[in-house]
Amino acid sequence: MENKILGVIGGLGPLATAHFMELVTEMTDAETEQDHVEMIVYSCPATPDRSAYILGNSTASPMPALIHARQALIKQKVSSIAIACVTAHYFHKELQEAVSVPILNAVEETVNTLKRHGIRKAGIMATDGTVRSQLLAKELDSAGIIPVLPSTKRQKDVMRLIYENVKAGKSADMRLFHGAAKELWDCGAEIILLACTELSVIKRENSIGSGFLDIMEVLARQSILCCGKKLKPQYQSLIKGGDIHAAKYSGISGKNRAVCAG
Repeated sequence: MENKILGVIGGLGPLATAHFMELVTEMTDAETEQDHVEMIVYSCPATPDRSAYILGNSTASPMPALIHARQALIKQKVSSIAIACVTAHYFHKELQEAVSVPILNAVEETVNTLKRHGIRKAGIMATDGTVRSQLLAKELDSAGIIPVLPSTKRQKDVMRLIYENVKAGKSADMRLFHGAAKELWDCGAEIILLACTELSVIKRENSIGSGFLDIMEVLARQSILCCGKKLKPQYQSLIKGGDIHAAKYSGISGKNRAVCAG
């Protein structure tokens, strides 16, 4: 059987990339070392901030660094590429152009996962770049799933968790995390998407309870299957029945969009 190699564009940030590699390893049903996914990681932490560029707060484009990483991995004969950063999926279409090596799309696969489980409303915890670019919201809308977005105050709390806590190498302020999550539950979310790699790190290091779908787990699952490896039984499905909350709020602001007030 052909040994398929997974290329990983990482360093966005570094701790989140290490966690992604850990997820791929942990989720693989392997009896020996040889049963695991072979990975080549190109860590490029000097890549300009994705959110700052998307929001127009910086003229430094991440694209040259991302393209350089992509080309370096292709030269290593990888069979597919995973981007260990949700916000960087904003550039997915441009990165996939002109190359035959598939670049896995965690956003599309996340929406497909929600559709398979009949989710109607999904809360989003993510960077400002992901939220304001509507990277996830547009995909959810197209699938008939209502995105539930944080209020301005809670979105600032999520950004503090990402940038001032995890990216800064500090422990997460779980009061901010649970406050943002509660608001999304109260606004009708049936499940909350952890749509940033730093939030995935928070999930690893803290007991956050049920009701969350970690997009890095979705990407890890997709990576394992694309490389022809087996999943552990508990990861065959990433959403369990007890994870789905009953929607409490049906208010809609804008076209097919629920927005928490405040």
